[in-house]
Amino acid sequence: MKPKTARIESIDLLRGIVIVIMAIDHVRTYFHADKFVFDPTDLTQTNPAIFFTRWITHFCAPAFVFLAGISASMISQRKTKGELSRFLFTRGLWLVFIELTIINFAWFFNPSFSFYVLGVIWALGISMIALSILVYLPQKIILAIGLIILFGHNLLDTIHVAGINLKAFIWAIIHDSKRLDFGNPNINAQYPVLAWIGIMILGYATGALYKKDVSQTTRKKYLMTIGLSAILLFIVLRAVNIYGDPSRWSVQGSTVFSILSFINTTKYPPSLLYSLMTLGPCLVFLAIMEKPLGSWAQPLLHFGRVPMFFYILHLYLIHLMVIIALVITGGDWHDAIIVDGLRNFHPPGYGFSLGVVYLIWITVILILYPLCKWYDRYKMSHKDKWWLSYL
Repeated sequence: MKPKTARIESIDLLRGIVIVIMAIDHVRTYFHADKFVFDPTDLTQTNPAIFFTRWITHFCAPAFVFLAGISASMISQRKTKGELSRFLFTRGLWLVFIELTIINFAWFFNPSFSFYVLGVIWALGISMIALSILVYLPQKIILAIGLIILFGHNLLDTIHVAGINLKAFIWAIIHDSKRLDFGNPNINAQYPVLAWIGIMILGYATGALYKKDVSQTTRKKYLMTIGLSAILLFIVLRAVNIYGDPSRWSVQGSTVFSILSFINTTKYPPSLLYSLMTLGPCLVFLAIMEKPLGSWAQPLLHFGRVPMFFYILHLYLIHLMVIIALVITGGDWHDAIIVDGLRNFHPPGYGFSLGVVYLIWITVILILYPLCKWYDRYKMSHKDKWWLSYL
């Protein structure tokens, strides 16, 4: 058995920051009045405050998947390839299972399970299963596969499979994000897995920088160089406006809205430009935070070390708060039982301002902090319990 590796605080810090930011979008989804009227990234109706409330959360899913790849690489330093493959495969299956059960119920509170969203946890799970096979390949081949997927998957954007059938479903979960109304259940393939697999593979390849024989100086240099190069490449490709995102940017009526158009990239599935725009700053952040962290970072480190625990709890907490809000505003709490996806969650007279949304978000974080702090310390003091690695 290979020796255990120490945790890298910069990774936990980034994960903690993005998971806290992620909660903003989920609170907005359930509480913001304007959410029921228009898409926050629709430049014909939105405003900068609403746009950036949604846009800042674009960093979350790519960071989760990329960091999961780095973590897998770090685990490989203390496991054989066979052990790593089995761990990734079983953890991936577990994530798919809880997406379809525990997390599905958290989103909808619907015991009939008439609607499924194949979301970020699904994408994480399938990506881990794919990586469990690829880990047997040479590192350079793994990196090449990740780059080919990242830079090439947008060539598939024009391919669509019409109808509601098995072929349409398979293509939807691979690349063509769409909702399939099978009747019961209905399925929203929100996170097609191909691009996310590519991001996790690249995270795994980047994990080589965290090997013990790589100096901190070398790691910081490579992280900063790759991160800045990704940002620059995003700017150049977006300016050219030919390839890398199915949605082109355009000059708007003001400079601010032209900038919004420029950074308004496609998440479902994550385009090349979306990935460069989000992962570039993440890599730069990891380089900058490659240093001893002060006490200011401790709360975020607690969150970052227990991401799945936070993810599950925050969904249930937010949804319970929806019931309370419905009762307080004179609505029907039964509206919180969602039968056909969040696109049709619009109780009459329900909804709050953006300011209230942020207050609810802060409340959610404050409630969850002591629970995450306790669970983080429990995990740290019970490392012998294998099942803790699955939550």
